[in-house]
Amino acid sequence: MINFKEMIERESVENILLYLAPLRSFPDIDNMFVRYKFEIIEKGLLYPAYANLLKGGMFIEDEKGHTRKGPNWKEPEFVTKKKYGIE
Repeated sequence: MINFKEMIERESVENILLYLAPLRSFPDIDNMFVRYKFEIIEKGLLYPAYANLLKGGMFIEDEKGHTRKGPNWKEPEFVTKKKYGIE
């Protein structure tokens, strides 16, 4: 089981988005930050980080608005090291 609480508390917003955005909806990710690191939501940092990753080609949005890995997407280091219960 993935320890989302620890991941969100320890990793950068950008790295968390690189991992989660292609897998989960933006409202789900927003709720995780509300639960585990509210100051990101309070300061309005989540969507601008997502928009920068989208602009940088890390993500693309398909015709239905779903986030997909873009041409410049790279797996965050915590994923390659299989931290937080990631398999």
